[in-house]
Formats: sequence, structure tokens, C-alpha cells
Amino acid sequence: MIPISILDLAPVIEGGTPRDSFRRSLDLAKHAEEWGYRRYWLAEHHNMPGIASSATSLVISHVASGTKTIRVGSGGIMLPNHAPLIIAEQFGTLDALYPGRIDLGLGRAPGSDQLAARALRRGLGSDGHDFPEMLSELRGYLDPSLGTGMPGVRAVPGEGANIPIWLLGSSGFSAQLAGQLGLPFAFASHFAPDFLLPALELYRGGFRPSEALERPYAMVGINIIAADTDAEAHRLATSQQQQFLNMIRGRTGMLMSPPVDDMDQLWTPQEKAYVQQQLSFSIIGSRNTVKEKLQALGERTKADEWMIAGQIYDHDARLRSFQIVAEVMREL
Repeated sequence: MIPISILDLAPVIEGGTPRDSFRRSLDLAKHAEEWGYRRYWLAEHHNMPGIASSATSLVISHVASGTKTIRVGSGGIMLPNHAPLIIAEQFGTLDALYPGRIDLGLGRAPGSDQLAARALRRGLGSDGHDFPEMLSELRGYLDPSLGTGMPGVRAVPGEGANIPIWLLGSSGFSAQLAGQLGLPFAFASHFAPDFLLPALELYRGGFRPSEALERPYAMVGINIIAADTDAEAHRLATSQQQQFLNMIRGRTGMLMSPPVDDMDQLWTPQEKAYVQQQLSFSIIGSRNTVKEKLQALGERTKADEWMIAGQIYDHDARLRSFQIVAEVMREL
């Protein structure tokens, strides 16, 4: 069975609060642990009212403290927003609190708009171009034998911690870098489907074995919204479609809206085509539909693990969706 994991954006719904989001995230993580999910990752985003996981390390600790065995981590920390030493210390602390359960997924995008990026960085000098150097410095703090940390500076906690580092990406840059460094790679096809197969080819073709990993390990992020019927799943999916529609219209990070019966009342034909293209690797449907499409996608991608996102307004429906996926995976 291919391992399955969850990517959570800690969505804030209309009429809800971040506190509600954190409560729901922990509840989902507890159920995911029971259903056999391997990881529960949270994403760093800023200046987005509809996403509550901006202080990602804190939310990771919240989820890890309320679970027992599931791995908890970042999908991802946007490294250009932070000093590498700070991330080494934060994740070193998490590893000390929850040993053997913490993952560090890293991305080079800002996870925000330009105004928020400036507020985070006090300037725009770090725009991701120096991501390989920042990554090298961070790895040097965790493993001083690499000799890539700043001389005379130690990460405490952090030094010597065995924290798996993943590179995340939606293009070929991180795929190539992960392959060169022999690190596991996660591709965000849940919002960048066009580059999935080329990125996987780059990663696998350029992979060099390392102490971290002997052979390539590719995780594929996909949207899955499952329900007891195809019709209900498609109705639930309209909340996510509205989120992408808001992005097109420059209203990024709006509170999650309840599902609607007819999206054609909300979008133009051009907007519909764009949203459907961005969500082209999404799987929406009943148990049988999910099983058929996930099996076909597995044959195309040869994914080693699935990272599943599911932006669903109603919490009980969200739980049911991830439960159905877990049941389907046991049948494949």
C-alpha cells in the first residue's frame, strides 16, 4: 500500500475563527492517526485571512502534542522568510519535544504577497535565489560535520537532531536540487499540475544517493474530495473552487465559503476553464471514483507517497472524505 499523508492549510471558514481552525486540525489529525495516515503537514502562508497556519512551528507543536504516533511537519516552511538558524532551533525544539515524529519540509516561495514578504524580511533581498545557500546553512546547523553552518554558531536545540528534510516544489528547481542532494521530494500538483510529470522526471533522473536517502522518494500532493456519492463530492468541492476563483480575482486567502449548488452562477466560462486547469489533478467523487482515479494517477506518476489536501467547509464532511480515502487505499 502506498503511504498516505495529509496537508492541512488550517482553513478559516466563514463564521469561524483561527481558534476553531486549530481545534478542527487537531481533531482531523487524531482521526488520521487512527486511520493509518503517515504524516500530518501544515503549510506556511501569510496575510491570508482564510489560512491560520502562519506560525507553522507553533501549530505543528499543537498537533503533535495531541497525537501519539503520526509524524507532524511542515509542508512547508518557506525558508527565504527566515534565518536558517531560527528554523534549526525551532525544529530542533520540536524534535526534542516529540522525538522521531518531526518532518521539515522546505520551500523557496514566499507563501505570501509582496507586501507581506517585505514585512517578513524587512526588504526583498532574499527572493528565493539564494535558497540553496540557505538550505546548506540550515543543514550545517543540524549536522555540524557538514561544515556549512556559520562558524562559531550552534543551534541549541537542533544540533545533532535527526530531522528528515524534504524539498517542496511546484516547478523543476527544487526537483533538481533535491535530486542532487539526495533528499526526498514533494511536488505540489494540488495547485501546479502542469509541471508534475516533468519535475518527477528531473528528480529521479538526477538523483544522487546520500546518507539521507539511497534511492529517490517522491511524494505527490493532490486534492481529493470524497463523499458517499459523486454528486455530494462535487458539491463539497465548490468551496475549494471558490477559493481558486478568489485567487483569480485577486482576493487571495479569503475565508472559506460554504458549498453552492451551481458554480456557473459565480464564474465566467474563462474563469471556469482556468480553475479546472489548476485543479486538473484533483480527484472528486465517491469511493469507487476515488479508487479508479487514484489508481490511474499512481500508474502515471509512480508516486512513493500521496500527500492529500482536501479543502472542505463542513468539518464532519472533511473527516468523512479523509476516512473514505484511507479505506480506498487499503483496497489498492
